[in-house]
Amino acid sequence: MGSGSSSCAPKTIYLDVDGKVQKVLFSRHCSPCDITELLCSSSDIPRSEDMFQNVLSEVAEQFSRAFRINELKTEVTNRLAMLEKRVELEGLKVVEIEKCKNDLKKLRDEMTSRAGGRVNCPCKYNFSDDGKKLTPRRDVPSYPKYTLSQETIEALKKPTFDVWHWEHNEMLSCLEYMYHDLGLVKEFNMNPITLKCWLLGIQENYRSNPFHNFRHCFCVSQMMYGMIHLCNLQEKLTLKDMGILMTAAVCHDLDHPGYNNTYQINARTELAVRYNDISPLENHHCAVAFQILSLPECNIFANVDPEAFKQIRQAIITLILATDMARHGEILDSFKHKVDNFDFTNEEHVTCLKMVLIKCCDISNEVRPTEVAEPWVDCLLEEYFMQSDREKSEGLPVAPFMDRDKVTKPTAQIGFIKFVLIPMFETVMKLFPQIEEIMVQPLRDSRDHYEELKQIDDAMTEKKKTENMSLGGKKK
Repeated sequence: MGSGSSSCAPKTIYLDVDGKVQKVLFSRHCSPCDITELLCSSSDIPRSEDMFQNVLSEVAEQFSRAFRINELKTEVTNRLAMLEKRVELEGLKVVEIEKCKNDLKKLRDEMTSRAGGRVNCPCKYNFSDDGKKLTPRRDVPSYPKYTLSQETIEALKKPTFDVWHWEHNEMLSCLEYMYHDLGLVKEFNMNPITLKCWLLGIQENYRSNPFHNFRHCFCVSQMMYGMIHLCNLQEKLTLKDMGILMTAAVCHDLDHPGYNNTYQINARTELAVRYNDISPLENHHCAVAFQILSLPECNIFANVDPEAFKQIRQAIITLILATDMARHGEILDSFKHKVDNFDFTNEEHVTCLKMVLIKCCDISNEVRPTEVAEPWVDCLLEEYFMQSDREKSEGLPVAPFMDRDKVTKPTAQIGFIKFVLIPMFETVMKLFPQIEEIMVQPLRDSRDHYEELKQIDDAMTEKKKTENMSLGGKKK
């Protein structure tokens, strides 16, 4: 239906009646009756007032609907515009949040490198975000390449290597060099880019704990590399064994929360529940290691056949689980029974040796020169005190050797060196006598050093007691 009009012109109405268009003309002075008459005559409908009223009502209703539709369109358009604005704002927020996260990560890495890796981790260990660090890298790894000098290459092979002088990218380059130097890249047909990506994934999944951090990972891996050379293991073990030893060392403390198994079990953490109180941390380290390896861009064993990978996986798990100090006596006793008649062709003997080797490397700091070893004691005590403070606040048992009110640096080290380190390294020395001068003697010297410090501490304590008693006597 349509109509056209002006202030003086006759009125024109077009009506569609049964598919037939009818044109009605009338002047603006026509009365309602005239209009009714004209409409009825033009459309051959009876002259009925009711009929005409119905037509007009329908026309009015259609006009009303048209207006309502326009109003709805306007309302919908306005609401869509508002939603688009909100989406845009939310999108900007997400971008800002991601930018903040990246800035924080850069700041944390900078603080870590400046402080030698000693930045406290968050106190609460939230296991629900275990996987969030394992985001696949779609880019080609690009950590700054550090070119190793001949002096560094030679130093890397020795237990005296100073691990405190290196930035993260330099440690990554050293680890990369070790894999190439030992022939592991060639043996396992590793893609060099994949090796870089895997190492970056490893670094990202070590937390910034005072002790159990990426520098500790590097420290243990470098000691393993040094022992391989010192003990001539390339001549006695297979390249597959070398790869298992190095990879287990690199992965052995992945995502360590800074609180040991005793805390996990006593606090009934999610890890303790998940692994039924059986080596919860070591099981977690294994799980994270193989989560990283499950990413195609990080799978350094991608070109190994499935059966060989199954054996490699089981061997790495065995070695990482062996680092649980709760199993120390069991593993060392087993090795003692084999060492006098050790057979390098016996798979059980070799597995036991590899377990002892990773244990030696894991707790080998005191083998290094005092200026390298002693800062690690400070780091370890800092982490211990964090745990014992938390245990006190949560009403959990506190181990005396972790209690800041009871332990000193000498008392923390003397018993550990005398009853754990020296017996284990002296047992390994039976199989590899060449380690005595370079590894065992420094442990004996370290024991003597801390015993002297303890004597000084005891003398100072006794002197203070005497002075206090003397002052007390004078007051009386």
